[in-house]
Amino acid sequence: MAGSTAPLHLDALGPGGPYRTQARETVHDVTGRPVAELSVVPRLYVRRALAALRRAETPPLDERTAALAEAGRLFATAVIDGMSVERYEHTVARVSGLPVSVVRQATGTLATGLAGAYGFACQARPRGSRDVSAGAGTARWIRRGAVLSVLVAGNHPAIHTQWVEALALGYRVAVRPSRREPLSAHRLVTALHEAGFGTDHVVLLPTDHGVADELVAGGDLALVYGGDTVVDKYGSGTTVLPHGPGRSKILITADTDFTRHLDTIVDSIGAHAGASCTNATAVFVEGDPAPVAEAVADRLARLPSLPPEHDDAALPVQRLDEARNLEKYVRAEAAGATALLGGDTLVDDLGDGAAVLRPAVFRVDRADAPQTRLEMPFPCAWIAPWSRADGLGPLRDTLVLTALTSDHRLVSRLLDEPTIRNLHVGDHPTHVLTPGLPHDGYFGEFLMRGKTFTPPPAP
Repeated sequence: MAGSTAPLHLDALGPGGPYRTQARETVHDVTGRPVAELSVVPRLYVRRALAALRRAETPPLDERTAALAEAGRLFATAVIDGMSVERYEHTVARVSGLPVSVVRQATGTLATGLAGAYGFACQARPRGSRDVSAGAGTARWIRRGAVLSVLVAGNHPAIHTQWVEALALGYRVAVRPSRREPLSAHRLVTALHEAGFGTDHVVLLPTDHGVADELVAGGDLALVYGGDTVVDKYGSGTTVLPHGPGRSKILITADTDFTRHLDTIVDSIGAHAGASCTNATAVFVEGDPAPVAEAVADRLARLPSLPPEHDDAALPVQRLDEARNLEKYVRAEAAGATALLGGDTLVDDLGDGAAVLRPAVFRVDRADAPQTRLEMPFPCAWIAPWSRADGLGPLRDTLVLTALTSDHRLVSRLLDEPTIRNLHVGDHPTHVLTPGLPHDGYFGEFLMRGKTFTPPPAP
């Protein structure tokens, strides 16, 4: 951390303001050096905080939107808790291992997301509820509850752009930050308080895993990030919205010259250091996948190995022991696949206790190979053959699919497939999502519902 060696104190941010607990968790950087002390709150504190959120009154819409825009400005430009935005970005890069350029881009994304939160949320509003003219009856768009609990992931700072939409719609929000990278959530909640949101409207509650369940149960609704276990645990309910692995994909049909789209393919895999759920992890090729695999491997091999705070860094960094363990896991899962890149090693030791995760490209021999469902926190692509006989099966369960094809009938089938949540056709990388368009459906679809309101007859 530039300019300081003393660990930061990341206090809980409850209804009574900052709260420094005796129980704390050390946040380390990618070399294992302590960077911050995160206060961890007990179960009783969570219950009291949720009760305070429930008692609070929602501020008017114009106050909420103004405060959100101001919070975005503060987050992206101001000194918050003694930390400039430059120091924040440097520290997040050192803690998360994401390249600092990715963190800087996320700062801008968050500022834009906060300023436009209400408008983005209202993209989900039914047309019938927009007409509030007097009459025998109208449709109103109302909240499904008062309090939203959020269990945030730490893979990318821009992940916070989603839950702020709930504040825009009038929810009070309790956020459990990632214990891996809590700095972004702490800075954001502090900025929201400084911009005018009450400490009983949005709180930061770092907890252990056991108390996290209490936080989910205590909210009217909950947004939870995690792996397949999280989806399995909460997927059948109606009050918890789970976000699991993206398993984003690319499809290249035989009528397409892939060399004309190589930039899109490589960018889909490698942008954001391959750490986002919208990065492509599988590429399906109608025909011989070998030329595609070789071309992608050649391009990804050129990415440099640099510390995360370096301006030219493009790959994620982890502690050396964690990187070695991940390498062992990938090698075990890749049994039977042909390595085009990463077959020798995925780990590039930086010599300070940290290591760069180098890209990996593997070719598998069938479309339903289990490896095509394996999502890694670095650029790792599985290139598979695909034929019309394989159908849509291998392409299902996909957050984003980019289809490089001129087959309009196939595009129609892909568009109708409900488990493909976003579809791009042509040169549009999987990770590029337009603000205001749904990411995994509109968040407002989960937070709100339509309600008929018939006013009393005029006297």
